[in-house]
Amino acid sequence: MGSGFLAALGPGMTRKVEASIPALRSFLFAPGNHAGRVEKALSLDADAVILDLEDAVAIAEKTATRDLIAEALTRQRTGLLYVRLNAVDTEFCYGDLVAVVQRGLDGLVLPKVETAAGLLTVDWLLTQLERERGLSAGNIDLIPIIETAKGLADIDAILRAGSRVKRVAFGAGDFTLDVNMLWTRTEEELAYARAKIVTASRAAGIEAPLDTVWVDLADSEGLDQSARTALGLGFQGKMCIHPAQVPIVNRVFTPSAAEIEFAEKVVAAFARAEAEGVASIQLDGKFIDYPIVYRARRVLQTIAEIRARDATP
Repeated sequence: MGSGFLAALGPGMTRKVEASIPALRSFLFAPGNHAGRVEKALSLDADAVILDLEDAVAIAEKTATRDLIAEALTRQRTGLLYVRLNAVDTEFCYGDLVAVVQRGLDGLVLPKVETAAGLLTVDWLLTQLERERGLSAGNIDLIPIIETAKGLADIDAILRAGSRVKRVAFGAGDFTLDVNMLWTRTEEELAYARAKIVTASRAAGIEAPLDTVWVDLADSEGLDQSARTALGLGFQGKMCIHPAQVPIVNRVFTPSAAEIEFAEKVVAAFARAEAEGVASIQLDGKFIDYPIVYRARRVLQTIAEIRARDATP
C-alpha cells in the first residue's frame, strides 16, 4: 500500500471527510426458526447476519422462535449479529425485545418505521432493558427500515428524533406493495425513494443507508447491477436473503484494486501540489481538486476499515 494511503489517513484529512465511511457492506437475513440456516449464516463472510423474527417466521411460530434466537446469540460468528423484530405496532414487538436483548446482540432491525414516536418507543424500551441487564447503555445498534410511503414522507422527522440510530435501511418489497408500484428488474422506479433516503441520512449526520434486498435468487447479474446502482446513489451496503448473494454484494461495495491505486495517486499528487500552494492539478488526463481528493480519501478509508475488520479474529 503506497504513501498516498497513509497520507489519506493522516492529519491532513479535513473535517469534510472525517465522517466515517463504514465498511458494512452485506447484511444477510436468516430465518430465526431454521436452525440449519442460522448456523450456516453465522459461518459466512457477511459483515452482519440478521436473525429474523418478522416476515420469515409464521405467526404461530414467533413466540417459540424467540428462544431459538436468544440461544443463537451466544454462538461464535464471523461478523456482527442483529435481530429483526416485529413492527412496533404489532402484538409481538415488546416480547421480541424482552427475549433477545442480551449479551451477544450487536443490534436490532425495526421494520416498517413510520413515525418518530414509534422509533423512540423502541429506543426507550431498549435503554431500559440494557440498564436492567447490566449492558452498556446505547451499545446496541438500532436500524429502522423505511418501507412505506408514510415512513418515506416522514423520514426527516424520524431521523431528527434523537434516537441511537446510526443508519437506516430501505425495504423495496413492502414499499412497492404499499404504493402499488411495480418492482421491475431495472429498479428505475426506486430512484426517488433511494435518493431521498440517502439525502435524509446525510442531512441527519448519520451513516449512509443500507439498500433493499434483491429477490430474484436466479438472477445474479441483476443483483450485481442493483448493488452497483445503490453504490452509485450513496448506499454503504445491501441486505441479502441468500448466502450466494453475499460475495456479490461484498465485491461491489469493496473498492477495486484500480480504484485504490488511483485514489493513492490522487492523494499523493495533491499533497505535493498543496505543499507548493496549488489547489488544482491534472492527473492522468483528469482534473483534480478538493472534491476529487475527498472522494479518494473516502475510498482509502473504506478499504482500510474493511481490511482492519478482516484482520480481526
